[in-house]
Amino acid sequence: MAHDPHHAHPHPHHHHSPEEMKALRQRLRKIAGQVRAIETMVDDHTDCAEVLTQVVSVRKALKSFAEVLIKQHTESCIAGASDPAEGQCRLRELLLVLKRYIE
Repeated sequence: MAHDPHHAHPHPHHHHSPEEMKALRQRLRKIAGQVRAIETMVDDHTDCAEVLTQVVSVRKALKSFAEVLIKQHTESCIAGASDPAEGQCRLRELLLVLKRYIE
């Protein structure tokens, strides 16, 4: 398999506290539950406006999750880098991802 530099993980061991990880997992479980509820609504032929209302809710939840993750990444992974060069590398990676995030 060819190496894809856009999907490489040069820093696979980002360290987040157990509390941070637990909070992130809880948010993801809630979002997954919301998505499953939307699937059920579609299967049950629920009114489209109600389904779209739930889609908006999921989008907001994902946005909130991303904001928390960005904050944690900035504080833990970039500011806490072992040396300035590593921190700069991680910052460049984050900026590339954020560019894709806002498109």
